[in-house]
Amino acid sequence: MPNRRPLQAVVGLAPEDLAGLLDAALAGDGPALLPVPADLPAPRRRALLEAVRPASVRTPEGVARLADGVPVADGTALVVATSGSTGRPKGVELDAAALLASARASVARIGARPGEPWLCVLPTAHVSGLQVLLRARLLDAPVLHRPFDVAEVAAAAQRRPHVSLVPTQLRRLLAAGVDLSLFRTVLLGGAAADPALLAAARRAGARVTTTYGMSETCGGCVYDGLPLDGVAVDLDGEGRVLLSGPVLFRGYRLRPDLTAQHLVERGGRPWFRTSDLGVLEEGRLRVRGRADDVINTGGHKVVAAEVADLLTRMDAVAEAAVVGRPDPEWGQRVTAVVVPADPAAPPTLEQVRDWVSAHLPRYAAPRELDVRAELPLLASGKPDLRRLGRG
Repeated sequence: MPNRRPLQAVVGLAPEDLAGLLDAALAGDGPALLPVPADLPAPRRRALLEAVRPASVRTPEGVARLADGVPVADGTALVVATSGSTGRPKGVELDAAALLASARASVARIGARPGEPWLCVLPTAHVSGLQVLLRARLLDAPVLHRPFDVAEVAAAAQRRPHVSLVPTQLRRLLAAGVDLSLFRTVLLGGAAADPALLAAARRAGARVTTTYGMSETCGGCVYDGLPLDGVAVDLDGEGRVLLSGPVLFRGYRLRPDLTAQHLVERGGRPWFRTSDLGVLEEGRLRVRGRADDVINTGGHKVVAAEVADLLTRMDAVAEAAVVGRPDPEWGQRVTAVVVPADPAAPPTLEQVRDWVSAHLPRYAAPRELDVRAELPLLASGKPDLRRLGRG
């Protein structure tokens, strides 16, 4: 398919204006869109525009043309910015057909009906927030746009919407006593879900569906460990998760080298080779963690997400992240960053080490404990692991 369609970056638009542009992008009546977070620092915004090269930038003040814009293929509707594990900005090209296939499969799996409202508390510059808009518009349903604030979300819940959340948000709603039974569905993604959190939320009446996916698959494509209709899941020889189906991205914007690394042919069909390690247990996918978050400590490899998942099961821990920090003896030391359930009684390093050692090899036990009032988060709602790794 020829590259003839202009790409337009959109920054700081009102939700209804973005929704209208999104409709036109999906229908092919307007330019493809590159949503840019309004709060993205100016140097990072410049780096993104230089890497993705849109033809114009639309803001509430109007449209500014850019001199070095490069068109996208005619079928491309969205380019979603992501930095992945390297910090270097890149654009994920998504066709209208893939986006709509994802939205249709999602609403079919959860049984969403036309007219039922959707609550959007996730950034619409990220695929998770954009998918809320797509699912709602597919069903001709209203979208309630709210910042993530416990009181605002509790008030919006009275409309009985479907909602997409990350685990930190769900944990905060649960701690505040919000009536989770009001939500028709809670789609929970963006990070591994602590089993204790899921159990507590479900006891509180929440109808939670865990989701796994990324920008390259138009968002969540595996629900509660099972792929959506049309999606296939497999593992390669290294244990990396492979995904295939109509939801796959076209490629990385202006990065054929990177596209070739991650879009691979297998059995006569394209597969996305993710950066995640997983296992298949009785047909269900369990994600162990990111391959690039593996900590090499004293010659042993530790999957950081597995240790973090164990820590969140401790009664004394409310939230946890695990990172590798430089260490002159071990190369990297396993560091647990935790938010205590009771600030007056945080866990000790010895307790943390004993807990992890009871479930994993002793070398996986943290050698450092960093107790904090809260975890720093990215705009997507995920813990900022890169920042935590710096200490």
